[in-house]
Amino acid sequence: MSDRGEKKEAAFFLHNLGYKILLKNVKIEGYELDLVCRDKEVLVFVEVKSRSSIQYGFPYEAVDAQKKRNLIAAAHAYLKLLKYPVAAYRFDIVEVLFFKGTRPKITHYPNAFGIESGF
Repeated sequence: MSDRGEKKEAAFFLHNLGYKILLKNVKIEGYELDLVCRDKEVLVFVEVKSRSSIQYGFPYEAVDAQKKRNLIAAAHAYLKLLKYPVAAYRFDIVEVLFFKGTRPKITHYPNAFGIESGF
């Protein structure tokens, strides 16, 4: 499945949960944010991961320590661009499994990881 397809599925899923999708595929300061959303009053940076098999693990497992650091850096760059609005924010992961002949299986991990250091 294409990167575009996985993000489309994830955005549709989150929209149905009541999230407002603000931006998709944000490239900023050499980093990328898959989705930027709002869940009520909270700004949510969403990493979307997909696979067509779990032979090598679940998609969310690909969000390792380096990926988390990159996501945090991307979020800080985005917030800097907005001139650091006073807003709560968090990081979610949406996992999309594309098994042949079935609808995608989507798992949402809200507040998937925290920020070890502030800014």
